[in-house]
Amino acid sequence: MRLFAAVLPPEDVTSELGSVVDELRGLPGADGLRWTGRPGWHFTLAFYGEVAEEVLPDLSARLERAAHRTAPFPLAVRGGGQFGKGRALWAGAEGDLPALRLLADRAESAARKAGVEMGEHRRYRAHLTVARSRDEVDVRPYLDALASFTSRTWTVTELALVRSNLPKSGVPGEQPRYEVVARRPLGSAG
Repeated sequence: MRLFAAVLPPEDVTSELGSVVDELRGLPGADGLRWTGRPGWHFTLAFYGEVAEEVLPDLSARLERAAHRTAPFPLAVRGGGQFGKGRALWAGAEGDLPALRLLADRAESAARKAGVEMGEHRRYRAHLTVARSRDEVDVRPYLDALASFTSRTWTVTELALVRSNLPKSGVPGEQPRYEVVARRPLGSAG
């Protein structure tokens, strides 16, 4: 199964961001972007790719320990950025970013210790993808609109292990479906 570890924003925060994204979708050229669905909005901590069923119990136990060693922390969605000259448009984060990075490092380490092939380690960059493009896109108008956005701050109290079910129909614009496989409370949150 295709898995990743993530922090999931609360529904009211995704609703706040959704109002801004709805405005972005009205800008000229927005129909050339593939907008991600609100149910899929998350801060990926570590992407695992295909994970064999027999690895799942060890991975899950290691993620539980990683979460337990991390205290709850404040986070908000703020601003935006891009990867690959507009190939990915994202909303950023503010709050206790060192704690978020530490949780991401622990989620990656848990997978490596469980035997998941993780490839090369990259420095963690907190982002929530709101749109993608196959081509380079000038996203400055979108970044300008996201620049002033800040959601309410919430306390992150759990790490989620999420399964990504990729579209199979071939219908243009179809979104992946995300299914939370496990929720692991942070530190004293559970």
